[in-house]
Amino acid sequence: MRLPKNRNDRALLGVLGVVGIATASFLGTTFLTPNFSVSFGPEAAAATFSAPAQPIYHAQVAHGPVPLAQVATKMAKGEGPVDIVRDPAEVPPPVGTRGPERVKVELDTVEVTGKLADGSTYRYWTFNRKVPGPFLRVRVGDTVEVHLHNEADSTMMHNVDMHAVTGPGGGAIATEAAPGASKGFVFTAIKPGLYVYHCAVPMAAQHIANGMFGMILVEPAGGLPKVDHEYYVMQSEIYTEQKLGTQGALTQSYEKLLDEKPEYFVFNGAVGGLTTDKPLHAKVGETVRIFFGNAGPNLTSSVHIIGEMFDHVYIDGSLSSAPLRDVQTTSVPPGGAAMVDLKLDVPGQYMLVDHALSRAQRGLSAYLEVTGPANPDVYDDGGAWKMAGNMRH
Repeated sequence: MRLPKNRNDRALLGVLGVVGIATASFLGTTFLTPNFSVSFGPEAAAATFSAPAQPIYHAQVAHGPVPLAQVATKMAKGEGPVDIVRDPAEVPPPVGTRGPERVKVELDTVEVTGKLADGSTYRYWTFNRKVPGPFLRVRVGDTVEVHLHNEADSTMMHNVDMHAVTGPGGGAIATEAAPGASKGFVFTAIKPGLYVYHCAVPMAAQHIANGMFGMILVEPAGGLPKVDHEYYVMQSEIYTEQKLGTQGALTQSYEKLLDEKPEYFVFNGAVGGLTTDKPLHAKVGETVRIFFGNAGPNLTSSVHIIGEMFDHVYIDGSLSSAPLRDVQTTSVPPGGAAMVDLKLDVPGQYMLVDHALSRAQRGLSAYLEVTGPANPDVYDDGGAWKMAGNMRH
């Protein structure tokens, strides 16, 4: 058993009810799917801690909601905010036509300070240090072995509820882990579809709003129709005490969360994360598939690409139903998903938005950059778009 040297840290662990801390450390957690591996290394710098001014003796520190004053924070020496934005291109390859296998999934719950917008940071709770968590890809009939480790310096209990699981709590009860603990379970993927997963420790909405969500794709036997590019995008809301645009370290607002009044709407965790930083890319004539999820935790998304239509929409993430064709905008509820396919015919910069368009002013937009020859038979603007692009740059 290893105890912190700092007296305040020991008090915090006492509040959390942590009896012991595992000495094993996930210094190089690996997420595995068939023929695919992504490793997630540790933060480079050593950590120090700051605890609340007065000890908090309340069960809500371990199980939310957690009022702002009760949240201890970790700051790394000599380190600025980390990049928490999940690259939308981080998608495992298709399962294809293989038969059922045993697949191991490793999830590490880590609390980090990340960049929310230019000049502002936020304390995120994450799966594997990114928002959203890793994209998990299996097929119907696979036996999925889920391992979850909660980092020892976390301030909260964490777990995972997978909507692809048939079983009590979706795995949440089996994986509820105190800081330093590891838990797990095994399930068989019996129904194809695109499913959300998230932390479900009470108050679940708080854990989701702080970044603890992702998606798992259960492919049907025989796989999915082929496309040229696949991307992973999730929408979510962030509720801060400070108003939109405030500089500095922003903190969560429990009251705004309950009132369903977010200050920020984001794709993949942060303002601008999928615009200038990590846009989607394709060429004229190529096909693109977007695995889209709405983490919420509260508000429905109306997914739309300005200047394009979806050739196929797998509504509600259902892969066993026939897709809708030629769709302009599709609704995705909190905790829901949709798989959309489209072919690019005209070059240019396209915007992925929620057609509740005021949300774009609160950070919600992504770019799809399409390169290639002009196609005046489909669209001819006399060079207006190219001119506007040159003026912007």
